Amino acid sequence: MTQIVDVPPVSDPENPQEKSIASRDASLAEDEKKYDATPTYRQDAFGDESNAEVKYKVMKWWQCGLLMVAETVSLGVLSLPAAVAGLGLVPSVILLVALGLLSTYTGYTIGQFKRKHPQIMSMSGAGEVLWGSWGREILGAAQLLFLVFIMASHLLTFVIAMNTITGHGTCSIVFGVVGMVVSFILSLPRTLAKMSWLSLVSFTSIISAVIICMIGVGIKHPGEKVMAIVDTDLVHGFSAVTNIVFAFSGHAAYFGLMSELKDPRDFPKALMLLQSVDICLYILAAIVIYVYGGAGVSSPALGSASPVVSKVAYGIALPTIIIAGVINGHIAFKYVYLRIFSGSERIHKRRDWVAVSSWVAIALSLWIIAWIIAEAIPVFSNLLSLIVALFASWFTYGLSGIFWLYLNRGKYTSSPRKIFLTGLNIFCVVFGAVLCGLGLYVSGKAIHDNPSSASFSCASNA
Repeated sequence: MTQIVDVPPVSDPENPQEKSIASRDASLAEDEKKYDATPTYRQDAFGDESNAEVKYKVMKWWQCGLLMVAETVSLGVLSLPAAVAGLGLVPSVILLVALGLLSTYTGYTIGQFKRKHPQIMSMSGAGEVLWGSWGREILGAAQLLFLVFIMASHLLTFVIAMNTITGHGTCSIVFGVVGMVVSFILSLPRTLAKMSWLSLVSFTSIISAVIICMIGVGIKHPGEKVMAIVDTDLVHGFSAVTNIVFAFSGHAAYFGLMSELKDPRDFPKALMLLQSVDICLYILAAIVIYVYGGAGVSSPALGSASPVVSKVAYGIALPTIIIAGVINGHIAFKYVYLRIFSGSERIHKRRDWVAVSSWVAIALSLWIIAWIIAEAIPVFSNLLSLIVALFASWFTYGLSGIFWLYLNRGKYTSSPRKIFLTGLNIFCVVFGAVLCGLGLYVSGKAIHDNPSSASFSCASNA
């Protein structure tokens, strides 16, 4: 009986195909070695989740897109009619389109930077890639402060809404505490995927509220257009520009959102969902409310309709006012949480008391800080201008330009396309610097000059 023995094929070192496979295997092995040698704070903090109790990297692109819409659109659309009143209709529409397209490009650049450096999970990680440990700490602190200021702006809007709905039924500080407690409770889930259902509620809420406001303003001024000739100055004009910039300033959360995508390559689809919704909605809402509301439109815009319609609009907008702040808060909590437990299995434990209590403590602490900021700067448009000057100027435009220049160093003049993109990204950096410097002056002067900016006051700010 003949016995058949399988003989492994003899490797031919001169075979080009086998040389290519061997080279690829060696490259993968080298990459694994580099990854293993990478400090914990630079690795993907979520790691292998195949057997994890709590899984983070499970989001689909449309869930990510809806979260981005909920995070970006809510307060942005409410600030725009007053911005149009400060600049005029035609300049404002031009700025809305131009800044919308530019923010789409800078968002795409952030996605490219993440693809090139997959370990990045926040602006802190991007800063470490660019400038080492100093960059990591500076950008990490800046992102955390930016998100806390955004949380504060949502608490402030909640107070304005409650004062409008109840006719200033109680002390404004009480409304602020109520908003903080509700937001804190909704912040308790540890994964973004579990919060994506909130984004659907938020999106429906803000769309409905804006439509009601537009109808209400039209009814308040039937058949007449009360647009006034805009006579503005540097402070009011540039404050209006910063309010338009704020409407597109969701970029600080992009690294965190991409980190929880099932496939990070789907980020451009989520970005296009966001930008197609917000540019169209912003232009429509800003034009209609300003055309019928005139130079006296309020900020937030929902107060521009009659008292009854404003109450209805604010009531319907309450979910998005709260939820959008919660989503920004979640990104902030996740940054702190991962800095503490990165590389530990604790982050994947569902009932680990240290992990759960730490998440709760982080969330509560940051919401308290946000409440203090909201009480200290109780004027909506002034708070938004300060946020843009300090943070959004860089996170939305300046840093994206720096990311592209870093990725393409040595190739700036390699082709006509590269020359154009080099000029565009240098413009982004300069534009971010101008927004920061001039915006700080303008917002500081506006906060100082506003007679209604009494901090920690029980008075109505509606």
